[in-house]
Amino acid sequence: MERNGIYEQTDISDKLREECGVFGIYDFDGNDIASTIYYGLFALQHRGQESCGIAVSETSGPKGKVSSYKGMGLVNEVFTHEALEGMKGDIGVGHVRYSTAGSSTRENAQPLVLNYVKGTLALAHNGNLINAPELRRELEYTGAIFQTTIDSEVIAYHIARERIHSASVEEAVTRAMKKIKGAYSLIVMSPRKLIGARDPFGFKPLCIGKRDHAYIIASESCALETVGAEFVRDVLPGEVVTITPDGGIVSDVSLCQPKVKEARCIFEYIYFARPDTHFDGMSVYGSRMLAGRFLAMDSAVEADLVVGVPESGNAAALGYSLESGIPFGTAFVKNGYVGRTFIKPKQSNRESSVRIKLNVLSEAVKGKRVIMIDDSIVRGTTCDRIVGMLKEAGATEVHVRVSSPPFLYECYFGTDIPSREQLIAYNRTIEEIRDLIGADSLDYLRVERLPELVEDRPICTGCFTGQYPLDPPTEDIRGEYAE
Repeated sequence: MERNGIYEQTDISDKLREECGVFGIYDFDGNDIASTIYYGLFALQHRGQESCGIAVSETSGPKGKVSSYKGMGLVNEVFTHEALEGMKGDIGVGHVRYSTAGSSTRENAQPLVLNYVKGTLALAHNGNLINAPELRRELEYTGAIFQTTIDSEVIAYHIARERIHSASVEEAVTRAMKKIKGAYSLIVMSPRKLIGARDPFGFKPLCIGKRDHAYIIASESCALETVGAEFVRDVLPGEVVTITPDGGIVSDVSLCQPKVKEARCIFEYIYFARPDTHFDGMSVYGSRMLAGRFLAMDSAVEADLVVGVPESGNAAALGYSLESGIPFGTAFVKNGYVGRTFIKPKQSNRESSVRIKLNVLSEAVKGKRVIMIDDSIVRGTTCDRIVGMLKEAGATEVHVRVSSPPFLYECYFGTDIPSREQLIAYNRTIEEIRDLIGADSLDYLRVERLPELVEDRPICTGCFTGQYPLDPPTEDIRGEYAE
């Protein structure tokens, strides 16, 4: 997004973005937990940099009293020490957001807090619903007034409506899940319960942790380690877990499907998740190393040096190096201080958006044949510049290897893949793409290798194959990213 020459985007390269990260905690000892949520969200910042928020409540206090604070920007930009100090509560949820559907505005920041006849709900959601438009219309025709343009509010409304006819809030969540279709990992805070839910396909990660007498639900296991919690287990696809002091973790698996129908997003392993995360029993770092090894097996080329495009290309590059015997090296220096907002260079200036974030170590690549490993090429708008930078720095050859297959289809499950016409691989051969990016050779990870990356766990490969685990929507749900 650009406003008056200001670019508002953390990652200025041609990368896909995950929609959100969620974090919830219930401290049975009654300690304030706002600062813990803050650090949990800090660990999940890679999952969304547009907005963030925290909502907390005191379980010993009046039912339905929720303190919430949210805003546009990074976690450390939005929350001050004073803001966190003022948020008292022993149960709470937090959220970081990057919009794949619904515009980037403060109104669309989460968690959503809903006051209704049975009390108060706070909800944080990661994913995309494919039937959100029809559910929204159904609610509007029965008098619902929406404050946001995100499908998370549709989920919150349906939970609130189902709660009126349910014996408990967790039953209401389960009943709402029978109506919604698509990708979702949810954390719901009621006055006395913390609830986690994952869609029956398991598109998005969700796990449970424990620290002393506090239970945590989070998008990724790396967030548990950040706050000093131990990993308990992953939430199963289709499972609803309810956390209370009396019952601990209570599980409802009535919506779980046979494992063969599950469909984890393979791009969580390739790019989205942090490398120190474990997702459904598989190391993300291990998956990326395997991808590099497979590239070396299937797409070997003679070279002097293997390098990765930071950060997610590094593990795959190391895997390629170990398999091929070609030395692994560092070719790029990354500016870690490019925040969410920076001044866009004018056309007349020599600075480019890529050079602001990445510079090449000429001493490392000069006179060498270089294999450059990247996790993906989407539009191809930055890959050609990075290849050019390596050659300008003296690399005699640049061979590009990509640790994912070519993107050929849209995603409807929480990834901002643009329309097919904008994808560089659409209607082009690998040789034509190679020519466009200026590489000496180019190859991608084979689609057949994807299940091996995750030890044959069922995955969604729709963006590569056009074969989705459930029928795609009849109308485009991707908002501004469809343009």
